[in-house]
Amino acid sequence: MSADRRLRRFVRAWDDLRGRSGRRIVDLVRGQIAVARAGAVLARSVAEGTIERSAARVQMAEVEHEGDAERAELVRVLRRVLTTPIDREDLFRLSRSIDDVLDHLRDYVRETDLFGPKDLGFAVEPLQAVIDGLDELEVAVDKIIDDPGSVTRAVLATRKACSRVRQLYQTRLAELFAGPLEMDTLRRRELLSRLDAVGRRLGEAADALADAMLKRSH
Repeated sequence: MSADRRLRRFVRAWDDLRGRSGRRIVDLVRGQIAVARAGAVLARSVAEGTIERSAARVQMAEVEHEGDAERAELVRVLRRVLTTPIDREDLFRLSRSIDDVLDHLRDYVRETDLFGPKDLGFAVEPLQAVIDGLDELEVAVDKIIDDPGSVTRAVLATRKACSRVRQLYQTRLAELFAGPLEMDTLRRRELLSRLDAVGRRLGEAADALADAMLKRSH
C-alpha cells in the first residue's frame, strides 16, 4: 500500500472518530431531500399555473440530474467511511425512497404536459402536503446526531403529511367519480394516482428512518 493511500485511510479514520463523516452523511441526505422538495415546489407551480408545463419539464430534468448527483455522492461516501450515524442499509433505503419521490414528481410533471387536464387545481393541496412532509423529514434527518430523541416526533409529522396526501387523493377521486365519466376524468385519475405514489414513497422514507432509529436505540 502506498504512503498516500495509507494517509487517506488515516484521515478518513480520524474523521470518523471525530464525528465529521457522520455529519457529512447527514448533510448529504438533507441535500437529497432539498432537491426532492425543489421538485415538489416545481410541480405545485405547474398545478397553480404559474409556470408552463413544457418549461417545467425542462426544469424538472435539471432538478432530477441534481438529485442523481446528490445520491451518487452519498453512495460514494458510504462506501468509503468506516462508521455511519445510522445503519448503512437503512441509509440506502432512505436515500432510495427519497430518489423515488423525485422520480414520481418528475413523472407527474411530464404527464401534466403529455395528457393533463386544463385545470390542475385539484393537485395543489396534495403537493403542498408533500412539501410539508419533506420539510419534516429534513428536520428529522438533521436531528439524527445531535438530538436523536427528537427524530421520532419529526418522523411522525412526516407520516401525518403522507396520510394527508392519501386522504386528499381519496377525496379528489370520490369527487371525480361523482361527475360524468369523460376522458378528462381518466386524465385526472392518472395524475391523482401519481400523487398518491409520491406520498407512499415519502412514507417509505419515513419508515426507513424510523427503523434506523429503532436499531440505534438497542
